[in-house]
Amino acid sequence: MKTLPSAGLGWLLLAAAVIAYLLLPDYLLLLGNLCILAIFALSYDLLQGHAGIVSLGHAAFFGIGAFTAALMAHAGIAEPLLGLAGATLLSAVVALVLTPVVVRGNDFTRLLVTLGIGFLFYEAANSARWLTGGADGMPDFEVGPVLGLFSFDFLGRTAFFYALAVLVAVFVLLRRVTQSPFGLALRGLRENSRRMPAIGAPVARHLAMAYTLSGAIAGLAGAVLAQTTRFASIDMLGFDRSAEVMMMTTIGGSGSIPGVVLGAAAFGFLKDYLSAVSPKYWHLGLGLVLMVSVFVIRGGIAGALAVGVSALRRRFGGAR
Repeated sequence: MKTLPSAGLGWLLLAAAVIAYLLLPDYLLLLGNLCILAIFALSYDLLQGHAGIVSLGHAAFFGIGAFTAALMAHAGIAEPLLGLAGATLLSAVVALVLTPVVVRGNDFTRLLVTLGIGFLFYEAANSARWLTGGADGMPDFEVGPVLGLFSFDFLGRTAFFYALAVLVAVFVLLRRVTQSPFGLALRGLRENSRRMPAIGAPVARHLAMAYTLSGAIAGLAGAVLAQTTRFASIDMLGFDRSAEVMMMTTIGGSGSIPGVVLGAAAFGFLKDYLSAVSPKYWHLGLGLVLMVSVFVIRGGIAGALAVGVSALRRRFGGAR
């Protein structure tokens, strides 16, 4: 499958975000949430799109990050960046502890194991009402200004730029990781996991590193959501959120960093629009879009854009 130049398209995506901020000042909260969805989708794509691990419980790390940031704020640690650091670190530690269970076995066993992990964390959070608030969640915490300067306002300006800054940092980090020798090794494991041990690649260690980094970034996304909304709920650990991140990755194009960002944005816009049009049957619209992205637009948005760019280059003599 043809790929997109991630650097150039990354700049275009950043410019599009700034233009959206200028043209859509009444939708800053939605735009900030789209950035958070993109961070979460990028964390999952590192697993599925680059390491070839399909997970049905990735929302566990998202929820861990959200509750960690909420608990730190509730304890008086109101600086958002400290909350991000704590959430990222704890999510990474939990993911690292779980790697011996997750990375072994085949794809089917990993599906079942990650699904079970997701359910365990969800039920644990639901039972620990003294810590998480149970089904009611944690709404009663305050988040301080970013760096002591930028307070979160009602219109969502600070939240938008805060989420966008984190997204840019994650985008740059994952671009460097996926283009490094480690990223190339992950791609080799995705393509042929049996051949990589024959050339001396430490398969288990590479998968453990990918799973740990993926969990850390998912926790980071959850922390940003909790801080910008000042709310953490057990739904953040639920299966629905794990299924949604798989849909974002599929719609955008698994394995393409800019494509996944576009897929997350498209999913967020569609979900917001369809739920407003039909609060009861909006899942049907998302299902149809997912089927089109799988059976009609091979490679998702990234695949369609890559084909279009290639056709334009041939048309105007830019590529032979």
